[in-house]
Amino acid sequence: MIKRIAVALGLALGLASAHAQDIHFGIISTESSQNLKSDWQPLLDDMAKQTGLTVKAFFAPDYAGVIEGMRFNKVHVAWFGNKSAMEAVDRANGEVFAQMVNADGTEGYTSHLIVHRESPIRTLDDVLKNGKSLSFSNGDPNSTSGFLVPGYYVFAQNKIDPKAHFKVVRNANHEANALAVANRQVDVATNNSENLDKIKERQPEKFKDIRIIWTSPLIPLDPLVMHKQLPEATKAKIRNFFYNYAKTDAREKEIVMKISKLSGFKPSSNAQLKPIRELDLFSKRNRVEGDSTLSASDRQTRLAEIDQQLAALK
Repeated sequence: MIKRIAVALGLALGLASAHAQDIHFGIISTESSQNLKSDWQPLLDDMAKQTGLTVKAFFAPDYAGVIEGMRFNKVHVAWFGNKSAMEAVDRANGEVFAQMVNADGTEGYTSHLIVHRESPIRTLDDVLKNGKSLSFSNGDPNSTSGFLVPGYYVFAQNKIDPKAHFKVVRNANHEANALAVANRQVDVATNNSENLDKIKERQPEKFKDIRIIWTSPLIPLDPLVMHKQLPEATKAKIRNFFYNYAKTDAREKEIVMKISKLSGFKPSSNAQLKPIRELDLFSKRNRVEGDSTLSASDRQTRLAEIDQQLAALK
């Protein structure tokens, strides 16, 4: 009881801080915090000026740190990928309110597997056949394009467990994966089209040493999430800022282009996460089907539970 009271008091104090117009904006660790701060700080400065809120960037070494930050009200608004947004909605009292919009009119981005340009690995089939001789750098476990999407389309669909398939497996953010491949520190890694565009711009000599060997289906663009318990007046200010940002102002357009070649943001909701939830459940279903440690009855019970969850999404 005392612990529950303490947690409730902590949340109340955190929300009181938000009500006092201190907003911590979480930024997932797709690359170095230095690069991310350079990209996002101009937008956060504009957010503070246009809303009257005090806006501070919140960084963590991994995606889970931002999710937990929202869970314990250290983060009030955040940029997430779809999978990490799903976790924030399910575990951290978050709600999707906006979605990024690409400058070129496309509705998403893609996940990739990458290798060094001189690697003998030419295709996905080469990866699947020669895993025992390869080192692999996966993405953050809460990353959509770095972990969930390749986890489903590359591994679950081929009934492969990456941890058992490769000689060495590690996890890193997109930027670290790209540089590890370019520097021949790892044979294969996950990445995405957005990060590779940034590597091409910022480190063209490294980009030249990277070759894409697999591309995913289109992934919905990233959402923005806010804490459900923010005061309604504060929520309205935040929504109004993002829905109208970079619509006409040339300087604002340059800022969102630098973040990720965006034209701005549009209204969204938790419904955006439905295809990601389906992918996550399909991946879990494949893992259960291939788990030889489960008894037949346990397997059927777990599969039935997953099928029930999938049916509920229809």
